[in-house]
Amino acid sequence: MKEQVNAMEDLFEEARARHDLERRWLRLTQDDLPAVAKERGWPICEDHCFQRVLLDAACGACWYDKIPKRPAYRFAPDEVLMRAVDLAAAVLDGQEDMTALNRQSLGFRGKIQPSP
Repeated sequence: MKEQVNAMEDLFEEARARHDLERRWLRLTQDDLPAVAKERGWPICEDHCFQRVLLDAACGACWYDKIPKRPAYRFAPDEVLMRAVDLAAAVLDGQEDMTALNRQSLGFRGKIQPSP
């Protein structure tokens, strides 16, 4: 019986951690990044564009080739969403280049030639 309780508690903690990760993702991509996009001169400013760029970077390809269902953040494996959240935070902190990440994403999609 105690093992079942522990297993249920573990599942609850995993679900809570995932929920918190998704909330952080949405806050970063819907609020924090769009709020500074214009002043930083980024080529994108819409939430879905940040989500595309960051998920593509976390997947190393077009996210829709790696994540079969939508919304992508909800169905992304934990490690992919964690990478995307970490990358979003790094962009916000000025440690990653949003313009370069956008070019990479567009390159994955055949919209532009990827940078060397």
